[in-house]
Amino acid sequence: MSVAPADVAKIATLARIKVTEAEVSAMVPELNGILAWVEQLGEVDVTGVEPMTAVIPNHLRLRADVVGADPLTGGDIRDKVLANAPAPEHGFFGVPKVIE
Repeated sequence: MSVAPADVAKIATLARIKVTEAEVSAMVPELNGILAWVEQLGEVDVTGVEPMTAVIPNHLRLRADVVGADPLTGGDIRDKVLANAPAPEHGFFGVPKVIE
């Protein structure tokens, strides 16, 4: 696959980037080089290679989602939380209506 100057101009127009004719002619060989490199990567045999998201193994450290005896996380404190709300409504936080 190769890129022509008309392709570069169209891409620049779609991206709303103003480019001169000199810049278009300079970008054509660069983009063709990039596309050739990507095609070369497609020739690499990757059978048996597992996909990875990072170079080092990452593991999410999750805490147990358990309601504890702590008064802040013990649950069933809706009334205490809503006592601080400026306008509680029907057991929820009341917020101003937003219409655009």
